[in-house]
Amino acid sequence: MEITDTYRHKGLRRELVEFLHKKGISNQEVLSAIDRVPRHVFFDKAFMEHAYEDKAFQIGQGQTISQPYTVAYQSQMLNAEKGMKVLEIGTGSGYQAAVLAELGLKVFSIERFKALHKKSKQMLQDLGYHSIKTFFGDGYAGLPTYAPFDRVIITAAAPEIPKALLQQLKVGGLMVIPIGKGEDQQMLSIRKVGEDSYEHSEGELFRFVPMLPGKVF
Repeated sequence: MEITDTYRHKGLRRELVEFLHKKGISNQEVLSAIDRVPRHVFFDKAFMEHAYEDKAFQIGQGQTISQPYTVAYQSQMLNAEKGMKVLEIGTGSGYQAAVLAELGLKVFSIERFKALHKKSKQMLQDLGYHSIKTFFGDGYAGLPTYAPFDRVIITAAAPEIPKALLQQLKVGGLMVIPIGKGEDQQMLSIRKVGEDSYEHSEGELFRFVPMLPGKVF
């Protein structure tokens, strides 16, 4: 696939970055990462003109590409350092994984919908993100073979904190997860301070598609 990233696209990204900064995203590395990822290529052509608006859009299978503020907020909340191993639950379009890769993180990403997994894997390869490892699987199970992880980021609303994912987090590691069954979910930051002990802090309210078990072929 040929990737087209014009001066207009780059200008729209700069405007988006300025908007996110004014909205409260202060981490310059996160803002710079968003400035480098061509969000429009993750969109169907019908929605491409809306790629740099702060909105979520459908990507098929009842899933969405999160609004840029949500991606920036979760990325900032991770408080990750270059070289860290990050487990992402919910590859979706691949956009969040690309932002994490631009932050210099080693990304391991799981998607439960096979069609989305295949599409996002190809897109990330086309964009040159060869270091991102993508997997078709059940997000609730995580990736025990590759554990432990420095960070875990969940991009769907979980009804409760998945225990298997906590077990795959390093002591000292951090999980960012939206929790809740209602229309809005509470973003949580969970620090693993011991083998079975954790510290929680609450972030803003967001709206995500639900995190569901199993795989969809």
